[in-house]
Amino acid sequence: MQIILVKDMDNLGSAHEVVNVRPGYARNYLIPLKFAVEASPSNLKMVAERNKVKDKKEASLLNEINKVSDVLKASPISIGAKTGTSGKIFGSVTPIQIARAIREQKGYEIDRKRISIVDEVKEIGTFKATIDFGNSNIIEIDFEVVSE
Repeated sequence: MQIILVKDMDNLGSAHEVVNVRPGYARNYLIPLKFAVEASPSNLKMVAERNKVKDKKEASLLNEINKVSDVLKASPISIGAKTGTSGKIFGSVTPIQIARAIREQKGYEIDRKRISIVDEVKEIGTFKATIDFGNSNIIEIDFEVVSE
């Protein structure tokens, strides 16, 4: 029997997915507990329309991610830090500072939890950081630590 899952189910599939199960399992468990609905032609049309809207939304999101990544990769971000006489900075550069610098210099608000620094930053120079936008969309940006 074909059914459309309403919720994510372990061992069956994700929400809004059409799956085949035994009729008794569908009628006695999945449908009464509102985990699934019967795969009628009207319900199948709704799932197809929902998937079309989802695909369009993902395409526009990917386009926006590409625009943001082009802007971020265009030039390195400059981060000011207090330094000693030997060129070492006091403390280290954190993802919070990188997120603040992106907001001030590039105009994009990026969550600090999505930013990870490749190497530990303890001196002046150019370093790399990665930004994870989700769905395996990871970009690498350069940032420059300068003396204040």
